[in-house]
Amino acid sequence: MSGNAKLRLVVIIGSTRRGRFGPTVAEWFTGRAGRRGDLEVDVVDLAVTRLPEVLTDVDEELPVSVRELGFRLAAADAFVVVTPEYNHSFPAPLKTALDWFYEEWAAKPVAFVAYGRESGGLHAVSQLRLVFAELNATAIRAAVTLPDYWDLFAADGSWPKPSAACHTMVKTMLDQLTWWACALREARARQPYFGSEN
Repeated sequence: MSGNAKLRLVVIIGSTRRGRFGPTVAEWFTGRAGRRGDLEVDVVDLAVTRLPEVLTDVDEELPVSVRELGFRLAAADAFVVVTPEYNHSFPAPLKTALDWFYEEWAAKPVAFVAYGRESGGLHAVSQLRLVFAELNATAIRAAVTLPDYWDLFAADGSWPKPSAACHTMVKTMLDQLTWWACALREARARQPYFGSEN
């Protein structure tokens, strides 16, 4: 890794519903990511940031919450989106968060940790890949999906149980994500990325 500097990973909790499972999934994921020596993790909980639902016009000043989150996203080398699947898609507050920003996502890799019923959140991930492509981000191939995630509780109440497939999936995903994060960080350092018009 260039200069041995840690990669800045922003983990976004996409659900804002009461009783949501997202923070539990994010806590597990950040615990795994934190074991690596090459990552500095920043967790963005959309239920806490409370971005406005109505986007400003081009000549209007950005709200404080949007500006503050924008600084955190701009500083990131990579993103992981933790999302449930609602009605074959991802939550509306997550789409709003994506739409508030543009350049902050560009030329950076993004990975997904998704949970849901039988699909494990794959429908949400498929749609997010299209959105991030439009934002000039690089959605990596490997993802962590958690079908019927409520079945992954261990007898002692911990989650996920040691035999869960996600323990293997997360290593593959983080290996791919960090490779892309290093490559794209070096590319951005050589030449700033100029995307097409929004």
